[in-house]
Amino acid sequence: MNIQTQRFIDRWVGQLLCGGVSAWVRLTGLFTAPARMPAAPKNILVILLSEMGSIVLAGPMFAELRRKYPGAAIHVLQLKKNQEVSKLLSLTDVEHMHTLDDSSGASLMADILKVSLKMRSIGLDAVIDCELFSRVSALLSFSTGAPVRVGFTPHTQEGLYRGSFINHSIPYNPYQHISKQFLSLVDALDAPEGMPRNRAGAIRATPEDTELSVKFTDTELGHYRGKLESDHPVTRDRRLVLVYAGGGILQERAWPAAHYARVVQGLCAAGYAVGLIGLKDDAVLARDLKTQVGHDACIDLTGYTKSIRELLMLMHASSLLITNDGGPSHFATVTPIQTMVFFGPETGKLYGPLGHRTIILESGIACSPCLTAYNHRLTFCDGDNQCLKRIAPDPVLDQALAYLSQSADTTAGATA
Repeated sequence: MNIQTQRFIDRWVGQLLCGGVSAWVRLTGLFTAPARMPAAPKNILVILLSEMGSIVLAGPMFAELRRKYPGAAIHVLQLKKNQEVSKLLSLTDVEHMHTLDDSSGASLMADILKVSLKMRSIGLDAVIDCELFSRVSALLSFSTGAPVRVGFTPHTQEGLYRGSFINHSIPYNPYQHISKQFLSLVDALDAPEGMPRNRAGAIRATPEDTELSVKFTDTELGHYRGKLESDHPVTRDRRLVLVYAGGGILQERAWPAAHYARVVQGLCAAGYAVGLIGLKDDAVLARDLKTQVGHDACIDLTGYTKSIRELLMLMHASSLLITNDGGPSHFATVTPIQTMVFFGPETGKLYGPLGHRTIILESGIACSPCLTAYNHRLTFCDGDNQCLKRIAPDPVLDQALAYLSQSADTTAGATA
């Protein structure tokens, strides 16, 4: 099911259903006490339907849930296409991972029914809806039967109605990093009800660590490095820089291909190998870039990694990642690689990768960022993403070369 169809259904059908559920909850609530979180909950569900990068940003939230409720089973509901990442990062036990197949409307509806029945049979104590203003996730939180329902509220924002049945709601704050807001959802679990407007939430800093890791042995990494050098001999004598030039499902996120070509040309000329990474769908873009670059040290690695785990091993074997906003920039935070990531339609202040090994590249023009929870991530630039086009390639190349030179000096000093 394409994203425009999903938005249409969510907006029109979702609002009607949310209104009906809200009326029902309001009526039945006249005869029942407000839901409270038990002192020792047994089952908590986290609904996380967003892109794969959001799974990494939710890492501190999952760590806090485990610390706060060590006896509870943490269940995760996500899209089927994203489950590989959750398994790799060990967000929870595999038997507690549940999926929805959104490849078609019929498969999605069938999975919603199946998951709702399963969650009711488990007997959830609480559900956390991590989606900002999605109606389908709000309705899912109700259909699971969890008495405590935590999620974001738009407060008085017009046009984002999704009912009033999230009974432990917190205001969405467009000025705070999303990982910090995910932690606020955990704080809301044991709040008396929805957080009062006149009471501040817990004082938290933006997390500095994802609290996620993927373990590799030295033998495993060495074997992969040997395979890479065998398949692409140019990497034997050159340090490898990875470049992800694709825009994913939101092409407005992509820095211009011509700018990437200029940077890759400069890196190859300076003695580095550059690997163009991405899915098979990015192969056409990679071929075009190779043609523009015209250097043997620029290699096409689109489709080379067969899993996220292999992508992480490739990052271990590389010195730098230059990328558009997207999953690779977040996956990089669980590896030692330094990352340079472009933001424009969205902002690194809200969605930037966690940690200290990331350089955020933004132009800061007046209309940026333009994709928000309030406009359902529909930009008004009609594909003319000046926020990224105005980030010139030469300063980016200089910054990349400066880092690579500094890291080489550091490595040489450590081994001297």
